[in-house]
Amino acid sequence: MASHKVSANTYESAMGTERMGKLLLRMSLPQIAAQLVNLFYNMVDRMYIGHIPQSGPDALAGIGITGSIIMLISAFASFVSGGGAPLAGIALGKGDREEAHKLLGTGTVFLIAVALLTAIPVSLLLDPLLRLIGASETTLPYAHDYLRVYLFGTLFVMLAGGLNAFISLQGRPGLAMVSVILGAGLNLVLDPLFIFTFSLGVKGAAVATVISQGVSACFVVGFLVSDRASLRIMPKFLKLDLRTLRRMLSLGIAPFIMGSTESLIGFVMNGSLSRYGDIYVSTLTIMQSAMQFVSVPLSGFGQGVSPVISYNYGHGDRARVKSAVRILFSIMCSLTFVFYLLMILFPGVVASFFTDDAALIGSVERIMPVFLLGMTIFGMQRACQTVFVAMGQARISLFIALLSKVILLIPLALILPHFMGYMGIYTAEAIADATCATLCMILFVRRFPSMLARCGK
Repeated sequence: MASHKVSANTYESAMGTERMGKLLLRMSLPQIAAQLVNLFYNMVDRMYIGHIPQSGPDALAGIGITGSIIMLISAFASFVSGGGAPLAGIALGKGDREEAHKLLGTGTVFLIAVALLTAIPVSLLLDPLLRLIGASETTLPYAHDYLRVYLFGTLFVMLAGGLNAFISLQGRPGLAMVSVILGAGLNLVLDPLFIFTFSLGVKGAAVATVISQGVSACFVVGFLVSDRASLRIMPKFLKLDLRTLRRMLSLGIAPFIMGSTESLIGFVMNGSLSRYGDIYVSTLTIMQSAMQFVSVPLSGFGQGVSPVISYNYGHGDRARVKSAVRILFSIMCSLTFVFYLLMILFPGVVASFFTDDAALIGSVERIMPVFLLGMTIFGMQRACQTVFVAMGQARISLFIALLSKVILLIPLALILPHFMGYMGIYTAEAIADATCATLCMILFVRRFPSMLARCGK
């Protein structure tokens, strides 16, 4: 038992001593690899569904509509991964292990409760919700079949998504990577089996996802209850400690809003686009899927950098915090610009990965250059938000989360179609992204020095 603890604490202490460039590489590469594998699974999943004979485009639109509800449910896990985990990292940096254990225990109970309180009502109101967010008579059966099965795995999604960050903050990104790759890899194997071999169609895709998420959740929880973890799920901390819960929810509200407003955006955009035809819903589904080629790996990089910033911020090492932040900004901003620019220049190539329907490819070619224009500088917003959350800045993080989608995108997506038709919905995304990125950078330049002055306090 003792040797396990020494080994685990050695991983943890490296967060404050290892050379920064090497540390960020070691922490982020497994996260990036895991997210890329998960992205590859998601892309292949959409490709399988999009190429179902006769019904592929309609099935793809149906799955795109379910994404709004899935994102909303999954966003609750970010209260723990984006609120509890950074606070636990800061606590570990300060040497307050009891507080870190309270955050993990409270977060675990919270995830179990939320899984039950979201899956049951959604299941009972499934068809009305799907119609509300834009499902037509054509796409509703596919959306219904997928989501009905998916809801059985809500608890697995919550535990895997919410608790995995507690493995990374212990300096064990490789194990966090294994949990994601395990689920995604299994999903890749099961998808064609259930979709085509067993002729279950979109139901088969959902069955494969539930099984795979179950395996991932078992891996994450299994590690966190074992002696290999320096921060463990312990029975005495498995309760909703109200003070701990308030702190976790206060910081986690920003990542929750970012995730849940993505769902709200789906409600607004899919509902608005469905009035112009299902092809525009399918176009949005393809473009949002393509965006994940950039956003998901960068999210993995941010997940690798965040615990390093949190630990050193709690430990009071300003130089290491500044070094990590500098690397974070340079990589996120440069890669976002380059990759989104390539998508803008070659939209037809991107679309052809998801469909062979000529009309749908043509629609993506017309719309994608406008839709992604603002994303070329959105790396600034992603970097700012990562730093603010990692340093426990709840109010600023909340403002940025609201600014991006609620304050800017939703009003624009409702107003611009009156002047530009369906293109106004896509143009709203570009304007909101560029404006938010610029304002976030101004806010960061003004606030970061005072945040750094409180390092270790």
